[in-house]
Amino acid sequence: LGMVLVLVLALEMALVMGSHLCCGRTFLSVGMVEQAKASMSNLLDHLSVFAKRGITVIGLEPSCLLTLRDEALSMGFGARAEEVAQVSKLFEEFLASENELGRLELLKSKLKAPSKHIKLHGHCHQKAFDVMDSVMSTINLIPGAKAALIESSCCGMAGSFGYDKDHYEISIKMAETKLLPALRADPDCIVVAGGTSCRHQIEDNLDTDALHVAKLLSNHLA
Repeated sequence: LGMVLVLVLALEMALVMGSHLCCGRTFLSVGMVEQAKASMSNLLDHLSVFAKRGITVIGLEPSCLLTLRDEALSMGFGARAEEVAQVSKLFEEFLASENELGRLELLKSKLKAPSKHIKLHGHCHQKAFDVMDSVMSTINLIPGAKAALIESSCCGMAGSFGYDKDHYEISIKMAETKLLPALRADPDCIVVAGGTSCRHQIEDNLDTDALHVAKLLSNHLA
């Protein structure tokens, strides 16, 4: 955990010094490939220093972190991208692996049982990379947690797609296929969603505060 904190502090320092670090996903989503490459290259320059030392790179946003394990490998960055991809994990993947090694006993002892049951909506990237089991096992660190996975497709927001007025109707139709009806049928549950855009879609349509799993754990610390 100490090595991870070193990375977090280093990235915070880079931001304070005026260096904006971005995976380039936002550029890629609108076809701005060259801008995406420039942004990714800058990020890899920073992260490869830590990757060479075996320091884990942890991300909260699935689309950002998993870009390091997908598109970054096909953009021609070579060894830099491969080294970073090997040490990059989502927050929930990291906690699940630490738990398997028996390193989370202190954390688990500090977590209190939830007062409500939990419903989980998976981000498209989490589903595509088959990491939903890690999300569920991280939720289950909370004693007595009863989490159910919503069998939903994309929430309809898809990054910036749903924010475009021309895509609004399509976005809502996608959300209404499974996700929103499942939550309307259970208005008293705790909603967990990994993606920022997913949480906004839920909040904007149901006035429900969906949580990242990190926030869920924080809320249940005794």
